[in-house]
Amino acid sequence: MESSGVNVYVALFCFPLPSPLNKPKTPHNISPHPTTLPQPMALLPCLLLLLLLLPFSLAAFNPCSSPSTPGDITILHINSKCSPLISSPTTPLDSLLQLTHRIDPARLSFLSSLSTFSVPIASGQHILNSAIYLLRATIGSPPQPLLLALDSAADSSFLSSSNFSSSSTFQPLPCSSSLCPLFTPLPCSSPSSLCTYNQSYGGDSSFSAALSQDTLHLAGDNIPSFTFGAVTSVFPGPSFPKQGLLALGRGPASLLSQTTSLYHSVFSYCLPSYNSYYFSGSLRLGPLHQPPHIRSTPLLVNPHRPSLYYVNLTGVSVGRIRVATPPNSFTFDPYTGAGTVVDSGTVITRFVAAAYAAIRDEFRRQVNATNGYETLGAFDTCYSTANNDVTAAPPPVVTLHLDGLDLALPAENALIHSSGRPLACLALAAAPANVNAVVNVIASYQQQNHRVLVDVAGARVGFARELCS
Repeated sequence: MESSGVNVYVALFCFPLPSPLNKPKTPHNISPHPTTLPQPMALLPCLLLLLLLLPFSLAAFNPCSSPSTPGDITILHINSKCSPLISSPTTPLDSLLQLTHRIDPARLSFLSSLSTFSVPIASGQHILNSAIYLLRATIGSPPQPLLLALDSAADSSFLSSSNFSSSSTFQPLPCSSSLCPLFTPLPCSSPSSLCTYNQSYGGDSSFSAALSQDTLHLAGDNIPSFTFGAVTSVFPGPSFPKQGLLALGRGPASLLSQTTSLYHSVFSYCLPSYNSYYFSGSLRLGPLHQPPHIRSTPLLVNPHRPSLYYVNLTGVSVGRIRVATPPNSFTFDPYTGAGTVVDSGTVITRFVAAAYAAIRDEFRRQVNATNGYETLGAFDTCYSTANNDVTAAPPPVVTLHLDGLDLALPAENALIHSSGRPLACLALAAAPANVNAVVNVIASYQQQNHRVLVDVAGARVGFARELCS
């Protein structure tokens, strides 16, 4: 049984039982430092009680339990101590370097691959993205527990289980299903044949799946006949989410499209930081319990990438300086797919190369690091933070200017610090040179400890500071 999330404190008060051996001393033999030792037999009831309560106390303080309420689901980072995907403990900087190297190039290639043409669901047979955050769910009857990757750019969910046949509500879909053509299925021998398809994931994995339906349980909500790919075989790479992925894009097979009557195409999330080891972030589904006065910017629709959440980024400031970027660096263009995307699957915020260079140069000018800058992985603006190496002024605030709001990034969202030496890196980067990048991405590191609201029906994206680490 999981903890309810309520901390339980047990206090044990043990007193020695009355005994001639601990008879009160008379005034003439009271020592200046009196000591009355309880008898061993007198402590026995307390020791037995402690042993009985210990398992319940440990369960109450288990940080890896994930208490959720209907519509509000706890999430964690893949490199947290509770994650089954973590290979070895890493520092926040090492984790960020590892993920930006492994995930971002393929992710950005996926996001920019639709710049001049449209493709079927899940980019046909390719999902070039990777998991960064996970949530708990169950599937089937009786429910089977799963730890699913969360992806706001994916249009189709897939689940891995060796025991789907044990569910009384599991139903594979035939080739005649109206959903089958969306998944670029393998050739069907007859309309009654199972709808199966192959898919790649993260640039290092591939799998085969049968299009299926079953009851999905998210916190206290039950979603009958939820459509997903039941993984039948997999060639997993390091980025493959072993138990599956929950798609939060806008495609016809995504979670939002399948639950419009329940969640009304509204969700929000708060991503925990890389310093958070346990389930501390949250995903909220539906309009209830969303921030009532959250600042928002219009949600744009791009016909070349209809699943992605576009916003209109109009500029970037460093400190009090509005950075002069080349014309059209951030311009939303529905004909080419250019613009700015809010994405939970990219690790660090990326800008088109010329815009990033201007932002980086202004940041360097204001920091004025006396010992210059070094490059670590994707970060080309790392500098010493030792007292004798930099100016006394704190690093400038980086502000993203969006229609209707200014998103000022706290230092923890703009910089990443080394725990091994006094070093800080600007946690922004240019899109990789081998990507035909026409998309700027507001990524997960910059979203951490913010409530990000996506209201498809209301055509808005909101941002509010919220500590969830």
